[in-house]
Amino acid sequence: MDIKKVLLLGGSGFVGTYIVNRLSQRGIEVTVPTRRRERTKALIIQPGVTMPEADIRCEKTLTELMRGHDAVINLVGILHSRDVVLPYSRDFAEAHVELPKKIVAACKAAGVRRLVHMSALNADPKGTSEYLRSKGDGEAVVLAAQGELDVTVFRPSVIFGLGDSFLSMFAAVLKKVPFFPLGFGHARFQPVWAADVADAFVDSLRDASTFGQAYELVGPKVYTLRELVDYTRELTGSTATIIPLSEGWAYLQAGLMWLAPNPMLSPDNLRSMQVDSVAEGGPAQAPAGWSPTALEAIAPTYIALNTPKGKLDSFRFRAGR
Repeated sequence: MDIKKVLLLGGSGFVGTYIVNRLSQRGIEVTVPTRRRERTKALIIQPGVTMPEADIRCEKTLTELMRGHDAVINLVGILHSRDVVLPYSRDFAEAHVELPKKIVAACKAAGVRRLVHMSALNADPKGTSEYLRSKGDGEAVVLAAQGELDVTVFRPSVIFGLGDSFLSMFAAVLKKVPFFPLGFGHARFQPVWAADVADAFVDSLRDASTFGQAYELVGPKVYTLRELVDYTRELTGSTATIIPLSEGWAYLQAGLMWLAPNPMLSPDNLRSMQVDSVAEGGPAQAPAGWSPTALEAIAPTYIALNTPKGKLDSFRFRAGR
């Protein structure tokens, strides 16, 4: 399959930036629809990148955007919703379920067979959180289209890298506070580097062996949340004291943080953490030839930005190298 032009939905976000870099490096043209073009000027300077203003929630708009493209990558996802509705809120339904339905329909209408979709580790229609349940239903919509389309689904664990909302968030807080209350410190994660995620997506585009498959994308090592916070504290040189919270206090903390305009944490996030974000199937569940990078090889280069290596990594990232 020859892929010369890709429509990247959700491409102006954290992972999307890495994927745009990879596509551009390989000489693949990429279209990144956005509702606010002025906020994504850094991507426009990449060779072969077009950023039209468009509302991708409209199926007719999606169909028109897809014409002339060889593949579609969907990265659209949200972590928080203001509503609490079973099995999930309208926000989660629109982003994770209804949009994939529209994307599948638009692909068929526009004659674009190749679709690569971002799901999540532990995505399950019967999952512990609204986020995981909606991701599970959306993933099912995409996989059901296999045959009429050539689809691949990726299920990453928590993703880290320059520009993330994970280790970077911990670092920002740890630098400012004397105490760091931490709930669910026992929760386990298998963090995966954003650049490795981008490689998996881009490498799969032309690989027919990935059609109809769902892959887990995880790093080489499992950590507890407490271990990750301790490691970030070490990298930042913070002297903050970590205070473990009971489950009840953790939910109270998350509920209060959820009230903020841009919450760092919500009760639904904690419900997601009731299931360890680690690979169940082992290496066989990853794409052939894909090899993840250790967190310890990357995190110091952007968490400790005052180091020469960190500054160089930041420059390379922003330059798309």
